[in-house]
Amino acid sequence: MAAPNPALLHDKQAFIADLVGQMTLAEKIGQLRLISIGPDMPREKIVQEIAAGRIGGTFNSVVHVDNRMMQDAAVKKSRMKIPMFFAYDVVHGHRTIFPIGLGLASSWDMPLVERSARVAAIEASADSLDMTFAPMVDISRDPRWGRTSEGFGEDPYLVSRIARAMVRGYQGPSPARRDSIMASVKHFALYGAVEGGRDYNIVDMSPMRMYQDYLPPYLAAIEAGAGGVMVALNSINGVPASANTWLMQDLLRKEWGFGGVAVSDHGAITELVRHGVARDGREAAKLAIKAGIDMSMADTLYLQELPGLVESGEVSMEEIDRSVRNVLGAKYDMGLFHDPYLRIGAAADDPADLYADSRMHRADAREVARRSMVLLENKNQTLPLRKTATVALVGPLADAPLDMMGSWSAAGKSQSSVTLRRGMAEAMRGKGRLLYAVGANVTDDPQIVEYLNFLNWDDKEVLQDPRPPADMIAEAVAMAKQADVVVAAVGESRGMSHESSSRTRLDIPASQRALLEALKATGKPLVLVLMNGRPLDLQWESANADAMLETWFSGSEGGHAIADVLFGDYNPSGKLPISFPRSIGQIPTYYNHPRVGRPFVEGKPGNYTSQYFEEKNGPLYPFGYGLSYTDFTVSAVSLSSARLERGGRIAARVTVTNTGRRKGETAVQLYIRDEAASVVRPVKELRGFQKVTLEPGESRTLQFDIGEDDLKFFNARLEHVAEPGEFEVQIGLDSQAVQSARFELL
Repeated sequence: MAAPNPALLHDKQAFIADLVGQMTLAEKIGQLRLISIGPDMPREKIVQEIAAGRIGGTFNSVVHVDNRMMQDAAVKKSRMKIPMFFAYDVVHGHRTIFPIGLGLASSWDMPLVERSARVAAIEASADSLDMTFAPMVDISRDPRWGRTSEGFGEDPYLVSRIARAMVRGYQGPSPARRDSIMASVKHFALYGAVEGGRDYNIVDMSPMRMYQDYLPPYLAAIEAGAGGVMVALNSINGVPASANTWLMQDLLRKEWGFGGVAVSDHGAITELVRHGVARDGREAAKLAIKAGIDMSMADTLYLQELPGLVESGEVSMEEIDRSVRNVLGAKYDMGLFHDPYLRIGAAADDPADLYADSRMHRADAREVARRSMVLLENKNQTLPLRKTATVALVGPLADAPLDMMGSWSAAGKSQSSVTLRRGMAEAMRGKGRLLYAVGANVTDDPQIVEYLNFLNWDDKEVLQDPRPPADMIAEAVAMAKQADVVVAAVGESRGMSHESSSRTRLDIPASQRALLEALKATGKPLVLVLMNGRPLDLQWESANADAMLETWFSGSEGGHAIADVLFGDYNPSGKLPISFPRSIGQIPTYYNHPRVGRPFVEGKPGNYTSQYFEEKNGPLYPFGYGLSYTDFTVSAVSLSSARLERGGRIAARVTVTNTGRRKGETAVQLYIRDEAASVVRPVKELRGFQKVTLEPGESRTLQFDIGEDDLKFFNARLEHVAEPGEFEVQIGLDSQAVQSARFELL
């Protein structure tokens, strides 16, 4: 019987070469199959396939007993005794659910982001998982795209910083550690740029824009050590990513030096036929393996077609071996050859209750969640609320534990979620009075309700209050009239910001808008708590709400965290990682857009400028924006020199002062504007940020060091260069409210 040679374990390349040399073609192809556990492939069938050497990894199983059974089949019953790996979509938490990607990004706090991924890895590895399909680092500038919720926003610099932090958190010092899991960055590449914001749609983009704006976060994750890449479902300039040799070989392997495993997205190889680049399954498998897709997720085609393709000579054994080496290398890096049961453990140590609260990290979740919230409006200091007040809490999302978790909530359970109603009730207990009414359904559109029920198959159906909408609103209004202040929890259900949940509108659904209009008519102060997975059209809400708090989908401890902010136990410090347009007609609205020859200047209307004439131009809430319960000022920018030598550095300094009455934290942001270059450059680009906490009246001087690398961009020849000339430094509290100074690169 063949088996891994333990004498070679110290030498990765020799060990893998020895294994590959012993394997049959069928066993090699088996290693390239990543199988989804479900009704189409039950565990019993999978065990048989594993024992026969026909499966390399599975996903969607988080139960020790099941994974142990499959690992037993691999290392005790198969001829080669090659261990399995077990993967899952651990995107923003595992058992403990943290805020969605946009929420994590709103913290602008890299140690905090890394902590969320570290906790997720600890919990996932304790559930016998080896790999996660995360982080999701697709740049998103069209909020109609449902998967905007999973990512970290519109800016390549911020998303790249987060990509590195997430990979460090998941993998820890090494993906071979028992409490770590391998990161598989996704979706490679450009998935967030799908045309029209419609999921799975095409991407047509210039190479210069790819390199400058959309590719950097993937590269950052790989440079941070991500062992895997999940390949996107979209086409890129006419070639689907899963058949794109330039993307997978020239860029990923040769230019970037990636040596890990590349995994297709679910069913993507079969979809090459629907894309119209493969005439049948045989050609689809051929295109994918030649392009460099190592593992076929939810595979049928590799098993069916690769043997014949090799026999005919259309696919070489070296091409098969290349992918097998990548798969085995990932397993080696996960520590599975040293110990196939590294994360599965012994049966005697299996948790008695998978869903025990003791397995969760609630304190971490609460801290991350409250730091992820963005205060959008606070007129007349409506917030924070008094705990002794009578508060009317209304809205379909006020007591919605499933929605609180957001999409891709891994092994989280809704019964473990703290809703806003519970969080506020516990905060006010023994002090004030909390009234509650649902007021409206998330939507009364039956077609949307049916769709949301489909997405929630794994937990429970979307609950629709059967009462007439007028009766629900009347109940909420009556309650509001008894209260000192109204808090309305409104926005989207989690299924409205999800894979395949692209929208043609960004406004709050009509059922909820009618409720808000009725509440506004009571004359009581109106506080909106937004729950959503994308920027929304909030023009009416901005004009009519007395305060507005963006909470995204804030996770297992969301209710406590929101209550902390509403009642002032925590002073909000979040900043938007993505611009909020005024209307859907403004899309795309992103702060670092390229300069144009006829720019519109606010306050100077006129024809023949780049504008929409029906409404005010520019975003409703800009990138980097976020209020506090205190006030901050930023001084003029002081530069250490007016000239920057090649290889040198300039120090840009500002003094930040807390001019308010409360201790607070804010993210001070550095932007650079290239005044003249060989190609059109953005109006500005984020190049640094620092978070600072100040007591009332306290000032602190912050220094940003600027070097040549901070000025580089990809020119028309895709050279990464910094061209001589004048640059403007902008430092402020968001992308619009800045102080500036200029220097010259020699």
